[in-house]
Amino acid sequence: MTMIAYPFLIFSAAGLVLSVISHICALRGVAGPLGDLTWLLHIGIFIVWLPAILAVQRLSGNVPRRDLWQAALRGCPGWMRYGMYGLFGYAMINFLIFAQAAGKHQGTGPMPPDVVRGFSGHWMVFYGAAFAILHSYIHLRGQNTIRKCAAGHEVVADQFSIEMTQLPEIALQPNMAMRSDTGPLRFFMK
Repeated sequence: MTMIAYPFLIFSAAGLVLSVISHICALRGVAGPLGDLTWLLHIGIFIVWLPAILAVQRLSGNVPRRDLWQAALRGCPGWMRYGMYGLFGYAMINFLIFAQAAGKHQGTGPMPPDVVRGFSGHWMVFYGAAFAILHSYIHLRGQNTIRKCAAGHEVVADQFSIEMTQLPEIALQPNMAMRSDTGPLRFFMK
């Protein structure tokens, strides 16, 4: 499926660029590059999100929901991950500004610039996220690489975690105690 992901990666990059340009044009109060066909950016999101969701499922495996984005974006460079988070924050602020101005929209046509401004923040997030997910998927070649600690337990999304049920048998013996002030999971004899 890695080869199939390339066209969707390119399509999501094109959607991201078009949504950024549409957003900048909307901020200036002029029509964007797609003119009256700007609404097609809505449809394009669905085209790139189906493969993005399939890629996330492949990349995340059995990770807990709270670590889903870390697992999905682990093949991306740091700037891309932080850019994605920045886009999300910007879209939230942009939407709040758009919602506050509801009913005061100016312009003509199927999507006046004020309306494009409101939607384009979301388009940027969805196209950007699809691009980052597909980039991660292609970079990792679709592998669901499960990391393991020295004891052979699964370590999720670059995060060391250990549950009490996974502690060595000797730790559960009555003559052993756990002391937290000497570091994580240090055991000593009573």
